[in-house]
Amino acid sequence: MKVYQSIEHDHHIQRKLADQMVQTSGDSRERRQAFTALKQELAAHADAEERYFYVPLIKLDSTQKAARHGIAEHQEIDELVATLDDTEYDSPAWLHHAKKLADKVKHHLAEEEKDCFPVAKDQLSDDRAKQLGHEYLAAMQQARTE
Repeated sequence: MKVYQSIEHDHHIQRKLADQMVQTSGDSRERRQAFTALKQELAAHADAEERYFYVPLIKLDSTQKAARHGIAEHQEIDELVATLDDTEYDSPAWLHHAKKLADKVKHHLAEEEKDCFPVAKDQLSDDRAKQLGHEYLAAMQQARTE
């Protein structure tokens, strides 16, 4: 499986978790579970994606700008996660921050799929994309079992 397909599979998981998170209310088990699952998924995904997608793209002049932008958006997502971590689950502000996080995540995923993947496909050979896909999947599997 090529790296794009592996990443896109995880994008579906993140969208689903983001939607679940913003549909919760109060300091509930559902809210805690949805946020914790999304937080873990985002952290594992960002680490694996940066290593096995963005780092190889940074090395190429034609994809360097897009790769740097993607990494910067990971940092913005991390900051929103930290804000949620510091906000009481039953606070009205929590849902406000959760919606901002969900919107940012969805924006980032759509941008990658629409803008970054096509450019990367022009630059990475099929063999290289498959190799990176295997490495990405291995990193995600390891992160999910830790």
